[in-house]
Amino acid sequence: MTTENLTFIVPTMSCGHCVSAITAEVTQVPGVVDVAINLDTKAVVVTGDGLDDYAIRAAISEAGFEVTP
Repeated sequence: MTTENLTFIVPTMSCGHCVSAITAEVTQVPGVVDVAINLDTKAVVVTGDGLDDYAIRAAISEAGFEVTP
C-alpha cells in the first residue's frame, strides 16, 4: 500500500485537550498510522494507508469538533 497524507482544518482547536481528543478518535480509524496536529495553523495531518476522508471527518466530529469544508 501507498502511504498518504490528508490534511484537515479544525478552526475551533485551541489547546492540548483538543489535540488529545482528536488524536484519540482519529487513531482509531482503520489505516491511520500517525496524526500530527499544529495548533497555530489549526491543521490535523493524518498519515496512513488507504485513508477514508469521510471516516476521519466523522472521528473529528465524534471528538466534538467540526472540520472546515
